[in-house]
Amino acid sequence: MGNNITEFSELDPAYNGQGMKIGIVMSRFNKDICDGLLSACEQELLRLGVATSDILVVNIPGALEHPLTLLKMAQSGKFDALIAIGAIVRGETYHFEIVANESARGITDVQLDTGVPIANAILTVENDDQGYARMTAKGTDAARVAVEMANLIKRL
Repeated sequence: MGNNITEFSELDPAYNGQGMKIGIVMSRFNKDICDGLLSACEQELLRLGVATSDILVVNIPGALEHPLTLLKMAQSGKFDALIAIGAIVRGETYHFEIVANESARGITDVQLDTGVPIANAILTVENDDQGYARMTAKGTDAARVAVEMANLIKRL
């Protein structure tokens, strides 16, 4: 076998957001956590070169409304990537699992059905403190995922 090393092609992550149109769908439940997610996300999008005028934020009631809203936005052809922002905080009933599972499934379905990348920044946490602790990192990460995936889809 010797020292033959095969050179594979590789697509490295690209984080240049210039000229990208980004749609953000944010739920109003657990508003303070969602506002923190949005703030971090918007700051990172701007740092990556996305223009303020190329970002549209749509407010919706809760996490179960994300898939339909994201579907309509993806079908519009106006966006390079979408971002889902929300916070599902566990309560005392099974409702938490239904909302968390169904919103995640719906968001995945929209991506696969439309080919438009969606960064899922819907936190699923046990309590508000966990949400506050995660909102900045997750908001920043969502912006990076959206830009990276939009660039990747264009290159494939």
